[in-house]
Formats: sequence, structure tokens, C-alpha cells
Amino acid sequence: MTLELQFKIKENEAYLRYLRQHAQWYKILNRTPWEFKRFEEEVKREYHLSKVDRLERALGTFEMLEKILVSFK
Repeated sequence: MTLELQFKIKENEAYLRYLRQHAQWYKILNRTPWEFKRFEEEVKREYHLSKVDRLERALGTFEMLEKILVSFK
């Protein structure tokens, strides 16, 4: 694995956690470092870190706050 990839993985806690849970990625990234993009996509899908997921969480939070405020009226 290239030194650059190692730094990227160690900087991001989600990458490190996913790599520890799915050890086959060590082999994949060692042999084909250009697969890192696919690795990132899998991590985002697994931990719901995509922009759409973040937006859905934010909307859910706003809806919950709205319901709480309405109940206080």
C-alpha cells in the first residue's frame, strides 16, 4: 500500500474502522492502489456518509424539531 493511501486511511476514522472490519481490503489496496475510490464508495455506503444521507439526516432532525415546537404551542 502506498504511503499516501496509508495517510488517507489513518486520517479518517471511518476508513480505518471499515478496513479493520473488512480485512480483504488490505490485500486489494496493497495490490491495486487505484481501487481506493471504490473503497471510499463502499465506506460511504456502509456508514451512510454520502451527501444524500447527510441531507436526509438533517431533514429528519428539522422535522423532529418542528414536531416538538408544534407540540409546545
